[in-house]
Amino acid sequence: MSDTSPQDPFDRLAAAYDRMLQEVHDAAESAKENALPGIKEYLADAREKLIELGELSREEADKVAGYIERDMKDAANYLLETGEQLSAWWRFDVEQVENRLFEMFTGVADQTKLELAKLAERANQTSLYHTGEVTGPGTLVCTRCDKEMHFKKTGHIPPCSGCKGTEFKRASR
Repeated sequence: MSDTSPQDPFDRLAAAYDRMLQEVHDAAESAKENALPGIKEYLADAREKLIELGELSREEADKVAGYIERDMKDAANYLLETGEQLSAWWRFDVEQVENRLFEMFTGVADQTKLELAKLAERANQTSLYHTGEVTGPGTLVCTRCDKEMHFKKTGHIPPCSGCKGTEFKRASR
């Protein structure tokens, strides 16, 4: 493992989410002029890179890649259904989001919009988020009591502060 990785398992996975998203963003940026092989391939490459560098075990990398794919599917659904900006999807002021994370996330979303449209078609039902998983910035709503949780940066999902529920969905307008 890298000496710079946080010791807390949740912090490590949140940091890995940002790192893997950066790898996907970099791959999409470098392929801008070429035919895009798709976000799944970029994500697979980023996952393998973090494993090879010893930053994550295969199990951890698979989890983090799953979290990123889930968040990108939700972003794709939102963009396709509403045509609005991702800042509306996050449901709070974009200035509150770490600039680097915002640029990476929106850059990947913009560059792979067609690929995301395909993913969104396959993701007919709303993705569910669970306590203990990692999510990117945005607003999640408890499926039991409708209490909102606002994530201004990547982090692990705690139980609902209102009812201790453990299942959430992405907030919609």
